[in-house]
Amino acid sequence: MRLIRFFLLVIVCSVAAFAQPAPVGIETADLNRSASPCNDFYEYSNGAWRAANPIPATMDRWSRRWAAGEANKDQLKVILEEASGKRDLPKGSVDQLIGDYYAACMDESRVNQAGATPIKPLLADIDAIKDQASLQRMLLRFAGLGIQVPFGVNAASDNHNPSQVIADVQAAGLGLPDRDYYLKTEERFQQARAQYLVHVANMFRLAGYSEADSRKAADQVMQFETALAKATLDNVARRDPQAVDHKTTYAQLQQLTPHFDWDGYYKDANLPRINLNVQEPKFMEEVDRQLSTATLPDWKVYLTWQLLHGSAPYLSQPFVQENFNFYEKTLGGVGELKPRWKQCAESADQFLGEALGRDYVARYFPPEAKARAQEMVKNILAAMGDTINGLDWMTPDTKKKAMEKIASFNVKVGYPDKWKDYSHVVITRTSYFDDVMAGAQFGINDDRSTIGKPVDRGRWGMTPPTSNAYYNPLLNEIVFPAGILQPPAFSVKATDAVNYGAIGVVIGHEISHGFDDQGAQFDSTGRLNNWWTADDLKKFQAKTACVVKQFDGYYIEPNIHHNGKLVLGESIGDLAGVKIAYLAFQKSQQGKPAAPVLDGFTPDQQFFIAWGQFRGDETRPETQRLMVQGDPHPVAKFRVIGPLSNFPPFASAFSCKPDSAMVRPAAQRCVVW
Repeated sequence: MRLIRFFLLVIVCSVAAFAQPAPVGIETADLNRSASPCNDFYEYSNGAWRAANPIPATMDRWSRRWAAGEANKDQLKVILEEASGKRDLPKGSVDQLIGDYYAACMDESRVNQAGATPIKPLLADIDAIKDQASLQRMLLRFAGLGIQVPFGVNAASDNHNPSQVIADVQAAGLGLPDRDYYLKTEERFQQARAQYLVHVANMFRLAGYSEADSRKAADQVMQFETALAKATLDNVARRDPQAVDHKTTYAQLQQLTPHFDWDGYYKDANLPRINLNVQEPKFMEEVDRQLSTATLPDWKVYLTWQLLHGSAPYLSQPFVQENFNFYEKTLGGVGELKPRWKQCAESADQFLGEALGRDYVARYFPPEAKARAQEMVKNILAAMGDTINGLDWMTPDTKKKAMEKIASFNVKVGYPDKWKDYSHVVITRTSYFDDVMAGAQFGINDDRSTIGKPVDRGRWGMTPPTSNAYYNPLLNEIVFPAGILQPPAFSVKATDAVNYGAIGVVIGHEISHGFDDQGAQFDSTGRLNNWWTADDLKKFQAKTACVVKQFDGYYIEPNIHHNGKLVLGESIGDLAGVKIAYLAFQKSQQGKPAAPVLDGFTPDQQFFIAWGQFRGDETRPETQRLMVQGDPHPVAKFRVIGPLSNFPPFASAFSCKPDSAMVRPAAQRCVVW
């Protein structure tokens, strides 16, 4: 009997050794099978999941993708709790920094007991401003704390010499989302202004002002910010790289704003007096006018407000709650604050992101995941090259320049090769606000230290745990942090169809940003430079006009629709991203056994469903209104149906008839790449 059992054990172990795990396909339970994929693919692909998973009270939108992003924070919580549980760690070590930062943030009773005390020295110094010299000293201090009012100076690659870093002067200092909130007369903007006045007054009351003085201060803030807003570009104009490209000498900057002490600013920030860029000269002229004409009391009220506004998330609960009530609840429709631990995890990621990110990738991003993602990027870049070479409307000269750009893409996956050194940042368990200031100052000094030096192409603009991706035209780079390379976007266990349909389209999207209405203005070196023939550029612009018209027609509610010009870049990215990811998927299958039909769905159907399930967010109405006004990304529904309705392989995959809602007529079909 023992011998028989031995042989049975050998057989069972042998079968287990050769068994392959079942491939991970689409989420079939998420499908709303009562909807037709040819009429509303957004509803069909994940309508059941959205119906069963309403938006949590702490979120402005929800989907498996957003759930995965929040799950990343659960992972950060594990890391942070372990680190905060350790004592007597070497000062400046990663665990000491992130552990003590998290412990200080989580000591909510101490934070609440402090109230407004952490900012009282600054409030007193604002109150003591007595002349232009002391006003300007306060503006310098604000800049050093990361409070960019009424403008910001940050490092950026030079548009005309992208191998060098210069200073970039940007409009800032507004409490409402953008200029239109101050100036437009539609009811929703009037309501926002009225609610903003209440919010500003509430914040002044929390700082100890009387009821009457708080209301007066709010009126002064609104008047001051409205004057600044009138001088800013709107959201569409700001998207044009040419509109914010104003190379300026240091002497010309002084001439533009003669009432501002640039010598003091540059000395305090330790900046070299080299050429720089001023994004919005008219705005800076208005800043200078305010310096020469606005009263000191008006400046003091404005600076007090900006200090309260910038500090609120890191002060006691009444400040945190009031800040949330206006920006998240009133404007975004969010029901309640996230739990304290999640606020602290997000804060640690914001200010100590690469320190925290080192532990995150070590635990949650294995080498095989990075290798497979890199292979996908390689394949999708090749598909973009094939697409460009196959164009019948582009001349050989322009194609050559486009292919040079493809060949020079810098791809970053997962995490930096070289980590930032935070070892000199002073973080303790005794004052959360001081820790935030220390983290902010590190970030500011780190940014400033690059100005006047060659570009370091190893630097990252997102932290490793971030569930997002980006394209930087000045560096011609695409970046995919480890935080987005998680299910449902990507998994080493998923089928190629699912990976290419989810993260593959994201990869294609970011590649396509190099060739959208903005990215197409930068050449292969990242220089703002027209590399198009006149005729080719005219044809390209005609193709992008089709996308503008399509998205102008997408309404979120009666009388409120997308601005096609605002969302043009992201919509080109989705349109081209679907196409080149699909082509790369097809190419990746060559020489392999036929991709499996899973749960009755062909590989092509899995590809498109994966896109619908990854991108199919449910979004609060208030957040949609914010997005339509100022977000260059369309709302999720139109990101799903917009590109697919232009793509014949989608219609073929689901046998859609030509008159189906998800099939745009050939004469109206948008094809950019």
